[in-house]
Amino acid sequence: MPVVNVEEKLGKFSEHWAPKIVAAFNGHDVMVVKLLGEFIWHSHPDTDDFFLVLKGKLTIELRDGAVHLGPGELYVVPKGVEHRPVAKEEVHLLLIEPAGTPNTGDKATAAEKRPI
Repeated sequence: MPVVNVEEKLGKFSEHWAPKIVAAFNGHDVMVVKLLGEFIWHSHPDTDDFFLVLKGKLTIELRDGAVHLGPGELYVVPKGVEHRPVAKEEVHLLLIEPAGTPNTGDKATAAEKRPI
């Protein structure tokens, strides 16, 4: 497996809310994504949701509060917990999810994940 330069991968696209697969391990996708604005409220019934902020400040709204993350900080939303990521300025994230997990929790509305 080649070395993955995360900054290089992030430099290859500009769209927001469209995760890009940069590696895979043990049936999981390792992805980078750029966020700006508010995402939809959603949950993942079968898996936790891992967020690691690489750049910017991210708020993860939960129905009973919010989590605020900066560069180098991570948070795991437990499976089944409804949440909504919010980025007032562009945020770069590293995500790890079981392969095929829809980013909205629903395959019908999820963004297509593509290798980059």
